[in-house]
Amino acid sequence: MTVAQNAKPQRIQALVSSHRVVIYFAATFAISWAGAFAVAASTFLRDGSISKMTGLIMFPVMLIGPSLTGIVLTRIADGRNGLRDLFSRMRRVRLGRWYAGLLVPPGLILIVLLGLKTFVSPIYTPNKFLIGISFGVIAGFIEEIGWMGFAFPAMRPIKQSEFMSAVVLGVLWGVWHAPVIDYLGTATPHRSFLIPYFLAFIAAMTAMRVLIAWMYADTKSVLLAQLMHASSTGSLVVLSPSLVTAGQEALWYGVYACALWVAVAVVVLWHGVHLDLRRRLP
Repeated sequence: MTVAQNAKPQRIQALVSSHRVVIYFAATFAISWAGAFAVAASTFLRDGSISKMTGLIMFPVMLIGPSLTGIVLTRIADGRNGLRDLFSRMRRVRLGRWYAGLLVPPGLILIVLLGLKTFVSPIYTPNKFLIGISFGVIAGFIEEIGWMGFAFPAMRPIKQSEFMSAVVLGVLWGVWHAPVIDYLGTATPHRSFLIPYFLAFIAAMTAMRVLIAWMYADTKSVLLAQLMHASSTGSLVVLSPSLVTAGQEALWYGVYACALWVAVAVVVLWHGVHLDLRRRLP
C-alpha cells in the first residue's frame, strides 16, 4: 500500500476524531430520517397521508441511525480498542442502589396518572398494555449504543459539565423523534395539539436523558443506560391511558415532564452539575 493510500484513512480518522460530535448527529439524523421517509414515501406520495401502522414501522427503522453511527464512528476514531471498550461498557454490570433508579419512570408515570385520575378525570386511568415492554427493550438496547455509548462521552470534553451535555443530548434526542412523533402517543393524530404535545415530549425526554446520564456518570455502564431507557419507553407504552384526547395527552405528558424535572433537580442538588458524587468526595 502506498503512502498516499495510507494517508486517506488517516485523514478520515483525524476528521472524525476532531469533529466526532457534529458528524455523529449529522449522520444519525440523516440515516434515521431518510429511513423513515423511505418507509412512508410510497403511502404519502400515493394519497398524501401516512397510516398509523406505517408510522409505527418507521420507528424501528429509525433505530438504525444512532446505533450504526455510533459503532462506525467508534471504529473509525478509536479503532478496534474503541469497539472493545464500547462492547465492554455494554456488558458492565453495577449491582446495588443504581437499579432502584429503574423504578423512577414507572413510579412517576403512575403518580401523575393516578393524581390526574383522582383530581381531573377518570380518563387518565393507567393502561395495562403489557406487550409494550417489548417496545422499550428494543428501543433502549439499540438506541443507547449510540446515545450513551458514543455521543455522551464525546460531548463531555466540549461542555463544562455532564449536566449540560445531557441537556443538549436530551433536546436533540427529543427532536430526533420528529418524523414519528404523531404516532408515539395514543391520541393520534394530535392535529392542533401536536406542537404542545411535541414540546412536552421533548421536555420529558430531556429530563429523562439527564437521569440516564446521571446513572452513566457514576457507573460508566452503557448496559444500565439501556435498561433505564427501556424502563422509560416501556412504561410509557404500557401505562399511557388509551382513551385520552390529543389535548389530554399533551396535558399529562406536560405534567410528567414537570415531575421528571423535579427528580432532576434533586439529583443536581445532591450530586452537582457533574452528576458524579465521587467528584465531591474529599
